[in-house]
Amino acid sequence: MEKQYSEQELVRREKLEEIKKVCNPYPEKYERTHRLTEAKLLEDGTKDVSIAGRIVFMRKMGKLSFLKIRDLEGDMQLEIKIDIVGEEKYDFFKKQIDTGDFIGAKGEIFTTQTGEKTLRVETFEFLGKALRPLPEKYHGLTDIEEKYRQRYTDLIMNEETRKVFLGRSKFYSFLHRFMAENGFLEVETPILQNAVCGASAKPFYTHHNALDIDCNLRIAPETYLKQCIAGGYDKVYEVAKCFRNEGMDPQHLQEFTQVEWYAAYWNFEDNIKYYQNFMKSLLTELVGTTTLYYKEYTLDFGKENWNKINYTEEMTKIFGFDFLQIENPEELKEKIIEKGLFTEKELEDYKSLSQIIDFVYKKKIREGIIEPTIIYNYPAVLMPLARRNDHNDKIIDVFQVIAAGTELCKAYSELVNPITQRKTFEDQLIAKNQGDEETMDLDESFLQAMEMGMPPISGLGFGIDRLMMLIFNQESVRDVVLFPQMKERN
Repeated sequence: MEKQYSEQELVRREKLEEIKKVCNPYPEKYERTHRLTEAKLLEDGTKDVSIAGRIVFMRKMGKLSFLKIRDLEGDMQLEIKIDIVGEEKYDFFKKQIDTGDFIGAKGEIFTTQTGEKTLRVETFEFLGKALRPLPEKYHGLTDIEEKYRQRYTDLIMNEETRKVFLGRSKFYSFLHRFMAENGFLEVETPILQNAVCGASAKPFYTHHNALDIDCNLRIAPETYLKQCIAGGYDKVYEVAKCFRNEGMDPQHLQEFTQVEWYAAYWNFEDNIKYYQNFMKSLLTELVGTTTLYYKEYTLDFGKENWNKINYTEEMTKIFGFDFLQIENPEELKEKIIEKGLFTEKELEDYKSLSQIIDFVYKKKIREGIIEPTIIYNYPAVLMPLARRNDHNDKIIDVFQVIAAGTELCKAYSELVNPITQRKTFEDQLIAKNQGDEETMDLDESFLQAMEMGMPPISGLGFGIDRLMMLIFNQESVRDVVLFPQMKERN
């Protein structure tokens, strides 16, 4: 079927044919002397300045025209005069060039009477024809679905979007620098894996044709990073694409990016100090302050002592009984219903002890936390890979940081005892048989690495998407992911 073009698209295609008679509408390259943000800092009178960008605004007049070009980091005004560029070039500009097109220009810097830094164009080159028009200036790309589907247009039209994704790119630069300065080495671990391990989540499955084996996509890089520690790495980290086949909401996507780091000879208290320093340094670099403004909240990450909540103590108060002594999920549900905390219907989707406890925690504690808060002293049943406390094996040496009801990170003193680890994996299989689809497999390869011996370890993980959402005050993780997965149109 022949593609139907709008009237504007047809006009642009006609202009493309006219441009071909004068020059190559899609040339090979253009030599710039400055990026736009750099050019705007130059002193008036600076000559032979070459800049380039996409035209986002034009005011064509008789013998003098103004246009604005843009790149990811900034924009700049150009002045084109017929008596400088010549009648032929000026006529070409007026007739064939549209907003959305790319242009390169060379000239002298000056400041207009309104105070705007401008390039007085002496020569220009056409660098690329846009066959589709940009959205209208005052309406932009406002449809949320279209913003996600056409992120390139969103980046062109919306300054807030450019700020978010430029910030995300700067985050990666900061992360690698900060980790290297503190002795961490970056590694890569498999995305295709043979055991569901490293987190409590429902995986994606696929089939490896060459090996004729079923695989799952990585839900977390944890077990492989710990194997690196067993192999002799002292401090190790990864920026890992992870996949969890679960529901979508403003804080969750099935494909997301996670950072995990592990340090030999640390415990979770060392990681608390390191993470606090990491956050303060990160925020100072990205936004120039350790105070964030998220929704209606003011979040101060610069305080020396963050708030702390003892998970087990607070949950015991909420339950009104010692929930750590209960081993049967149905018994725990009955007690919760008796206390009037939740109804049977509200609990029906939760099958295992860990699921039930986590649901109550999220509703009764996490949702009410605003200021950056360290949650610690977790029940062992929640996290099979964490180290049991030396004084109570039903408690684990773990902390999480919560702010504005959002989990920002989770960190353990890691479990390195292979005998205890095998038992926790076996407990996971029991939970799976009880109907919990988010349990881990018994990972023999990981257990073999543990049996070779591991030093004391502490590890920490956090989702980049959720962190960016908080830093840049965005409503949804899809607002901080360049190309989120979308349902196909009918």
